[in-house]
Amino acid sequence: MQNENIGLDRGKTLRLILGDQLNSSHSWFKIIDPTITYVLMEVKSETEYAKHHIQKVLGIFAAMRNFAQELKRQKHKVIYIQLTDNTNLQSFDKNCNALLEKFGFEHFEYQQPDEYRLDEHFKQFTKELSIPYKVYDSEHFYTNREELGNLFAGKKTFVMETFYRYMRIKHSVLVQPDNKPLHGKWNFDTDNRKKLPKNQIPILPFLFSNKVTEIEKDLKVAQINTIGTVDSENFIWPINREQSLLLLDFFLANCLPLFGTFQDAMAPKEWSLYHSRISFSLNTKMLSPKEVVDKAIEAYFKNEDKVEFHQLEGFVRQIIGWREYMRGIYWLKMPGYAKSNFFEHEQKLPDWYWTGNTKMNCLKNSISQSLEFAYAHHIQRLMITGNFALLAGVHPDEVDAWYLGIYMDAFDWVEITNTRGMSQFADGGIVGTKPYVSSAAYIQKMSSYCGGCYYDYSKKTGPKSCPFNSLYWNFYDKHEEKLSKNPRIGMMYNVWHKMSPSAKAELLEQADFYLNTINQL
Repeated sequence: MQNENIGLDRGKTLRLILGDQLNSSHSWFKIIDPTITYVLMEVKSETEYAKHHIQKVLGIFAAMRNFAQELKRQKHKVIYIQLTDNTNLQSFDKNCNALLEKFGFEHFEYQQPDEYRLDEHFKQFTKELSIPYKVYDSEHFYTNREELGNLFAGKKTFVMETFYRYMRIKHSVLVQPDNKPLHGKWNFDTDNRKKLPKNQIPILPFLFSNKVTEIEKDLKVAQINTIGTVDSENFIWPINREQSLLLLDFFLANCLPLFGTFQDAMAPKEWSLYHSRISFSLNTKMLSPKEVVDKAIEAYFKNEDKVEFHQLEGFVRQIIGWREYMRGIYWLKMPGYAKSNFFEHEQKLPDWYWTGNTKMNCLKNSISQSLEFAYAHHIQRLMITGNFALLAGVHPDEVDAWYLGIYMDAFDWVEITNTRGMSQFADGGIVGTKPYVSSAAYIQKMSSYCGGCYYDYSKKTGPKSCPFNSLYWNFYDKHEEKLSKNPRIGMMYNVWHKMSPSAKAELLEQADFYLNTINQL
């Protein structure tokens, strides 16, 4: 798709649409205005701030191209700058300046970016413009940027459950007329922690077969450095709103009845389970959170005899609670949040995070799956890859870069708060009330990864003892000064203090050995 600039009026308005602003319901598009021209651009600078999975780059560019074509079908005026166009100056500001000068636009408009980095970039860009400009809301989220901060004004803690209940009441989601929660409880999380039974085979994931070979060629020509693999003849992710809705409908009809029960479960070669996998569509705004929540509630009430309430509540909580909460924390705490390193960790990420070549079955499966599909569900991210990185003392910058690059749905506003906050506790407890670390016992409880693993999950020290076990106690020993007063983990220190000096020494020696040979694990 080359630029189609014929017929552009001089002296009118240029509107910029970013790659994660593909919101067809935005008020911008309600009227066909011949004085307004929309521009979308594939720029190299947006592929280089992290080493991204090839499927993520292909997915965003394919969705952008589809969105541009849809706008053109609706008779909007559109300029689309492809990655390999000769006129592409490979940055937002340079391309915009060139268009403003070439066509004599007299106004510039854009939607608020979701990332602090781009928000600052466009503030600086517009400050230097010689023409009027206007900034619009993206009209996507339930909340505005300041809402969480206003809710917790004067408070030292930002409890997600408090925010979640506030959101349920404000938006009349699963509440009774008196604002009490439907079915008597706000949160059914305790019902959503089952391991997948051995004889249970999850439904096969609903996949697309999109052809994105031309975009893949463009990436090669532009020498874009990526990670992971892809079948560009059969690209499995949704690349337009229609496909995104199909994926949502498939989830509601086939996966929601068991989603909550097994949302924390993990199993080898079962990369999708009962998860919706709509986060890419949500984060690029091909779907809106409100329509997703509304459709899920509608599906539940149509099938109350087949869908238990806790399946629905767990799904709604992820969107109206966790997703909006993370965005609120992001805008409340940036830019300092990106530098937080509570434990002062300094280690590099093990080499096998980029290959999956490790003897630890849980990490091998979770990482290999991520490299193959650009996807892992929240417990794989939190309690496998994130857990190990925290126990190994990896610098949060290293963990951030990996998470931001490897996943389809990873955009800074949602990735960094999950990584630095929930996963690495680098924020010191803003998001999570305790570090989410575990020994092998949790992994054995929630997965079938431990069966057939090179390491023995039941062994704490000695040959083939699971590294999670000794690293777990090493972590608590190393950070006792910072963590011992945390009421949620006092029990762990009670156990640690009751161990004999020789047992402690053996665990710490084992952990030290594994840390010194980490790339061979």
